[in-house]
Amino acid sequence: MKALILAAGYGTRLNRDLQSDDSGDFKHLLGIPKPLLPVGHQPLISHWLSTISKINSIDTVYVVTNDLYYAKFEDWAKEFQNVKVLNDGTRSNEERLGAIACLQLAITQFDINDHVLILGGDTLFYEDFNLSDVLAKFDELQNINYDNSLVLSYLCQNEAETAKFGILEINENFQVTGFKEKPSSTETASRRACPCFYIYSKNTVPLIAKFLQDKWNSPLEERDAPGNFLLWLYSRKPVFVYHIRGRFDVGNLPSYIECSKYFQKS
Repeated sequence: MKALILAAGYGTRLNRDLQSDDSGDFKHLLGIPKPLLPVGHQPLISHWLSTISKINSIDTVYVVTNDLYYAKFEDWAKEFQNVKVLNDGTRSNEERLGAIACLQLAITQFDINDHVLILGGDTLFYEDFNLSDVLAKFDELQNINYDNSLVLSYLCQNEAETAKFGILEINENFQVTGFKEKPSSTETASRRACPCFYIYSKNTVPLIAKFLQDKWNSPLEERDAPGNFLLWLYSRKPVFVYHIRGRFDVGNLPSYIECSKYFQKS
């Protein structure tokens, strides 16, 4: 299995918050890409490397970033033997390729022909999250059908949160039967939010190129959020859900502060 961490974003909202913060306590974070922000005693992305390093079945970690931050990630990656950093060639948010195109760039560049664990570089889970248990569930699904993939979900804290996240609808077998991007609470009875954590089977990975081909003339937004591929996929290949307690999504300064405080205490 390969792990692929999406880290090509430009942190527009966070940088805007940092620039307007009057306290001055966070100015030192300006210019640092979100995955490299200090969280607890190490960069956010290093929490994932600490976890992945304990999993023998994951042999390589690919990090897709942009040209603006490429040197920073290359410097960070020097302490890890199994990390490869890929530059998507862009230098601004307006030039961005979109997350799904970045996935395909890595698949093509490194000739990936394996199961792929896809992670958002600005996301962390609560400390009771156990990657070994998730991978064991994926293996169980693979023993049933090689086409099966697995995604995570957690329950929204309130109805209003459905409008902030991608929401999964499932059947009694925990198979995905619907996916709605930031719906109102009246559009779906489900409250299952879907973080950027997907395990796509080896048989599913080639469909990413097919998705991009189908969306070639569509707006960038349809090729950007990685949930858009899941929306396209679930009616073509079986996708199942594994429940977790919750996550941190570092999108702005308040969410970064919340995440940082949690991991300082833990």
